[in-house]
Amino acid sequence: MKRLTGLRRLLLLASFAPLLLAIQPWADARPQDTRPHKIRLARPEPPQPRPQVISMNAWTIGLAGGLLEGAPIRLAAEIARVVDDGDNLHVLPVVTRGAAENLNSLLYLRGIDAAIINSDALEEYKIQVPDIQRRIAYVLNLFPSELHIFVRPEIRTLNDLAGKKVNFNTLGTAAAYSGPLIFSRLNLEVEKTFIPHQVALEQMRKGEMAAVVFITSKPVDAFVRGRWEPGFKFLPLPYESKFEDYYLPAALDGTDYPNLIKPGERVSTIAVPTALVAFNWPANSNRSERVARFIDHLFSRIDRLQGPGFDPKWKSINLAATVPGLTRVPAAQLWLDRQPRATQASQ
Repeated sequence: MKRLTGLRRLLLLASFAPLLLAIQPWADARPQDTRPHKIRLARPEPPQPRPQVISMNAWTIGLAGGLLEGAPIRLAAEIARVVDDGDNLHVLPVVTRGAAENLNSLLYLRGIDAAIINSDALEEYKIQVPDIQRRIAYVLNLFPSELHIFVRPEIRTLNDLAGKKVNFNTLGTAAAYSGPLIFSRLNLEVEKTFIPHQVALEQMRKGEMAAVVFITSKPVDAFVRGRWEPGFKFLPLPYESKFEDYYLPAALDGTDYPNLIKPGERVSTIAVPTALVAFNWPANSNRSERVARFIDHLFSRIDRLQGPGFDPKWKSINLAATVPGLTRVPAAQLWLDRQPRATQASQ
């Protein structure tokens, strides 16, 4: 019986032998280091941009325009419409927090090559960006925005406004930025408000507001069409040396506001130049080449902007006009140097 049991064991071991031989090669093939290994995920290669995508982006210009309801963004849209040249030039007007914010966008926002600004926006950057006048340059003096200081009958001089409520329109507008800056230069302390001018004008009629300050191109529709009681008027502000750095002399007269200014009378004031500026990219860089092509298209097609269907302000554009406090983009100066003087004078 014992002998039979041993025989059975031998037969049983013999039956498992092929299986053990089959398993052994697999066991020998395992790595000797049995520590767990980290799984490495292969990162897919980023897709290469198509040639047409590269071409489109190579000649795209970002143009900071301003508030959606403001004049600068409208001018930016008209510029984009006229200079468009397919993949050879594509201008993207960008809505921002306002003309005063456009300079900040030009300095720090990616993709912005040009902007429409008020010249006195440079004042804010004198300390934080000491080389601001080397980092940007002007392309075009677009138009002047005249200062309108509109007051109630009892206000006779600027000094009468001291301590009174004066509205500077909503934040982000030219009046909200440049108005307090100008009043500061006059050492004139007033109670500043920043509400829509339509609301402020109604408060003026009721005697709740002493004055409103507009900074925009004349004529202003609210003064042309509005009906005002005798005594409502514009206060004069003579042009002095304290305004020479960023401002220009200007005047309001009876042809602008026949209901408020008598024929032949002039109310002296100052104007804030509204300028198209560009970042001063390094020479021969792709970004500087974009700006140069943009300038060439804009200057060469300025007559289209002066035609029907565009803002009437374009008709008064002078390509050779300068901007206080800034130098001209080299590409713009080169374009002007190539033109006959008669051509420049006629613009």
